[in-house]
Amino acid sequence: MQIGLFFGSFNPVHTGHLIIANYMADYAQLDEIWFVVSPLNPFKANDKLLGEELRLNLLKLAIHGDPRFKACDIEFKLPRPSYTADTLKELRDANPEHSFTLIIGGDNLKGFHYWKDYEDILLHHKVFVYARVGIVEAPLLSNHPSIKLFEVPLLNISSTYIRETIKAGKSIRYLVPLAVREEIAKNGYYLA
Repeated sequence: MQIGLFFGSFNPVHTGHLIIANYMADYAQLDEIWFVVSPLNPFKANDKLLGEELRLNLLKLAIHGDPRFKACDIEFKLPRPSYTADTLKELRDANPEHSFTLIIGGDNLKGFHYWKDYEDILLHHKVFVYARVGIVEAPLLSNHPSIKLFEVPLLNISSTYIRETIKAGKSIRYLVPLAVREEIAKNGYYLA
């Protein structure tokens, strides 16, 4: 099967993530999208992360009922911080019957050449890039034969915005799936 890998902290998962995954499943000839929850991102400050198991649970609630989507916790078992190249190797070794395509935003493409073993990633995988508002793709890699650019309808929301909205006591209705919103409210996530 052709598997799209959508990495992220998903802190929390939101409607924008789901729109991107849905588009890739429908238009990028991918059989499934696996949401790979990253416990630690080497390029981000991690002091505001909800626990990895809690973020995984929110993700499972968000994608429940869509057989094209899977939650993946492989990075929970790998050394930290997590590097995409290492995770991809683990996935290839564990699932030789699948072909894995990386799904990233245009902002990530801009700095892709700084990623650990980025040349190895491009050697073994396709990289599908969705454009983000206000981000221009990096000329350095945008024409690479393993990279394909997609114009995806995007919402200009972020997990940071959602956390700030919760902390301010405002509604996150329509920003996250109902089950995710209910779980966040029930447990008081992101209030502190």
